[in-house]
Amino acid sequence: MRFTLSSTALSAKLNALSRVINSKNALPILGDFVFEIKDNVLYLTASDSENMMKTQMQLTESDGNGRFAIGNHDLLEAVKGFSEQPITFDVNLDQRTVKISYQNGLFSLPIDNADEFPMAQPISEYAKTITIPNAILAENINRTIFATAQDELRPVMNGIYFDLTADCLAVVASDGHKLVRNKIFTIKSDEPAAFILPKKPSNLLKNLLGKDGGDVVIRFDDRNAEINYGDGTIQCRLIEGRYPNYNGVIPQSNPNEIRVDRLTLLAALRRVQPFTNDSSNLVRFHVEGSTLQLDAEDYDFAKTATERMTCEYNGQPMSIGFKGAAFIEVLSTFDCPDVVIQLADPSRAGLVLPSEQPTNQDVLMLLMPMLINQ
Repeated sequence: MRFTLSSTALSAKLNALSRVINSKNALPILGDFVFEIKDNVLYLTASDSENMMKTQMQLTESDGNGRFAIGNHDLLEAVKGFSEQPITFDVNLDQRTVKISYQNGLFSLPIDNADEFPMAQPISEYAKTITIPNAILAENINRTIFATAQDELRPVMNGIYFDLTADCLAVVASDGHKLVRNKIFTIKSDEPAAFILPKKPSNLLKNLLGKDGGDVVIRFDDRNAEINYGDGTIQCRLIEGRYPNYNGVIPQSNPNEIRVDRLTLLAALRRVQPFTNDSSNLVRFHVEGSTLQLDAEDYDFAKTATERMTCEYNGQPMSIGFKGAAFIEVLSTFDCPDVVIQLADPSRAGLVLPSEQPTNQDVLMLLMPMLINQ
């Protein structure tokens, strides 16, 4: 079997697929890419047993159909340095070798039997479907993934929760200290449905989406999901379990409202945060009149920092503590000029909202406060 294709196109596809492959695998075949040639189209597959990625590309020419598997590391190293040129694969299935020729040379690699590669879990015929624009899904994953947990006792918190209702699609993540809820009002269903997407496929999608238009189609049942985007597919195992009532922890009345320039606050937090205590990472926010003051201190090493900035505030003077690194993460996910911080009192959660909501969406981020010495 012989086929020819573009070197740079192949390299780009293999690099994207390689992100799903683990450095150590229970089955040696999971360290391979699967090549399948069918009617002058190359179908590429990689898997870690729980997540499977597939993509395809048109061949310049081919003389037949067939399947084989080839180790990811050697092939990636071989093709990554090529300039744009045609490369030709000569596959000998009987001898289990492939010769790859290019303008200035040739190399040979062993191949494996693709039939040993594990199959993806089938999606139930009763699967639900969500169709979401590529760019909107990319935005929502970028906004939420930082808030997912790494919690062995509560695995449901370790992924992004997609909650489809009659009003909207809510995309949610929380680690118990911070929470992100993004409502997309253009996507709704009279039949409620929900699933929890694990962190690894979320990160894979984060790196793949947003580069073009079109829609992403997500089919899911109780255990698995199939996500079709552009010319690729991700099949993954979902996190099973009941997600907590996220709406129940969002305060309905936080009357004290700060409006402040996002980049100014972000830069100030980055300056004072290194002066916080390593164990607590506490930054004290004191707001009064039109001034917001940030204080950080680490008395163990005699370090303190204070920074002031102007803001708009309509409430009583207040001091409240937040974890500096978490607040930096929240501000970094927005792209609006100003943010609105809504507070009730120093013991209750604070809300951070963009000054302008994205079209047909509603973004809300929640941070739990930390105890401070008044």
